[in-house]
Amino acid sequence: MGCRLAAKQTVEKWLIHSINDPIIKLLSKSSNLTATQLETLIIDFLAQNVAGKSLSNEEKALFRLSKAGISRGAFNHTLKQARRNVIQSIYTVFLLGYLGIFDDTRLDPYLEAAAKLKDYVSVYQEASHGDTTATEHLRIVNLLRRELENSLAKLSETKSLSKT
Repeated sequence: MGCRLAAKQTVEKWLIHSINDPIIKLLSKSSNLTATQLETLIIDFLAQNVAGKSLSNEEKALFRLSKAGISRGAFNHTLKQARRNVIQSIYTVFLLGYLGIFDDTRLDPYLEAAAKLKDYVSVYQEASHGDTTATEHLRIVNLLRRELENSLAKLSETKSLSKT
């Protein structure tokens, strides 16, 4: 029981951090996943890794922030929906690649945003190693975050894939 409680607390802390992360907020807003589906996917991924052992979906359902004590069936249903949405997104990317749309220069801004996201994650991770001062690190992270948020906001517009 103590192991599960410690795992629950760790997963909850990670979920709360994720929910408050401005980049995750921005990305999830334009994703195919509802907030509940994203939370469920995160729990499904983290719970076993944090607990160090396989957990049932009934146990994972107890990790939810939004609806403590939801049934295993509700958790399974949400997890199935989330996985289906992820798979459909991957097939959409495959379809666009097959049609040759990814070969078009209209996708360059998306690739640039992906590179900025990678830079943001790298700088964010470097801070934990103490290579820069806290003030300098915060300045760089905020600059990258604003730049990334602006890029993603522009790419979220439906006209971003049009030729005009």
